[in-house]
Amino acid sequence: MSTEVISPTSAGCLPDEFGRLRNGLVAHCYQMTGSYQDAEDVVQETYLRAMRGMEGFEARSSLKTWLYRIATNTCITALNHRSRRVLPAGLGPPASDPGAHVFDDESVAWLEPLPDVTLDQRDRDPGEVVVMRESVRLALIAALQYLPVRQRAAFLLREVLSWSAAEIAETLGISVPAVKSLLQRARKRLDELDLPAQRLAPPDLELERTLLDRYIAAFEAGDATAIRAVIHDDFSLEAVPHPVWFQGLHVCLPFLERRVFAAPGRAIRLLPTRANGQPAAASYRPDASGTFRAEGLWVLTIFDGRFSRAIKFHDPALVTAAGLPAQITP
Repeated sequence: MSTEVISPTSAGCLPDEFGRLRNGLVAHCYQMTGSYQDAEDVVQETYLRAMRGMEGFEARSSLKTWLYRIATNTCITALNHRSRRVLPAGLGPPASDPGAHVFDDESVAWLEPLPDVTLDQRDRDPGEVVVMRESVRLALIAALQYLPVRQRAAFLLREVLSWSAAEIAETLGISVPAVKSLLQRARKRLDELDLPAQRLAPPDLELERTLLDRYIAAFEAGDATAIRAVIHDDFSLEAVPHPVWFQGLHVCLPFLERRVFAAPGRAIRLLPTRANGQPAAASYRPDASGTFRAEGLWVLTIFDGRFSRAIKFHDPALVTAAGLPAQITP
C-alpha cells in the first residue's frame, strides 16, 4: 500500500491523484458490489465526497488510503439494503433438458462482468496488475457476494490491498479484535464455498488466445464438433438474465445446435477481448440492413487446457465498455 502523504493544503492535487487511482478504485468497488455500473457510480460519489471533505483531510495517512476508505464506506452504505448479486448457477441446479424454456428474469440482482480495460492504469506496477486481475475473476466475485458486506470489506482490504488490521479497524469504525473476527469468518465462509484455487492461477495468455480463437471460429461457423474439442465434459453454459442454465456435453451441445446455431438469422460475429482477468468475446448479430450490432459479452473460464464455463451477459453496453465498437460491418 502507498505510504505517500499529501499535504491537506494541496487540495489542487486531488483531481490528478484521483485520476491516477481511479481504475483501482473501480476494481475495488466492483469487488464489493459485483456490478460494474454500481462501481462506477460509487467511484463518482467517492470523488464528490473527497472534494467536499478535502479541508478535513489531516494527512495522517496517504491520500490513496483516504480515498479507498471513502470508497469502502460508500459501498457499505449502498449495499446495506440490496440483494446479493448472483450468476445463474447460483440460483439452483442446471436444467437437464436442452429444450427447457429459457426466459429473462429482471427481478434477480445479477452479477455483472468487469472489462479488463478498466484495470489498465498508467504507472501501475505489473505485479499489481496481475494481482488485481486475479482478484476480479468471476468465480471469486460470485463467492464474495455470499459474505456479509462488512466481512467482504475487511477481506478485500486485507487480502487484496494488504491493509493492516489497524487500518481496516479505522476504516470500518470497529476494534482490531473485531476486524480479526470478521476476517476469520470471511475466510471460513469462502473455504466452505470450495472456490477452485487452481482456476485462479495466473493466466497463460498464449493458451488463452489460442483457445479463444478456436472457440470464436467454431461459434461463428455453428460447428458443435469444433466446440466440443475445446470444452470439458462438465462444461457449463449460462446467460444473464436467464435463470435457466445447462451443464454437461449431453445438454450444452444439443442446446447450441438446436437453439443457437440453427436459429433463424443466426449469423454471429465475435470479437476477442478480456473481462475479469479472463478470456472474453463481444457478440454481434445483424440487423435488417446487415450491420452487425453489439448484443452482449461472453466471459469464459479455462481449466486444465480447455474451457470449463461460458457465461453470456446480454448487455450491449458491456461491449463498448470493453473498448470495442457498438457495430461492425460484414
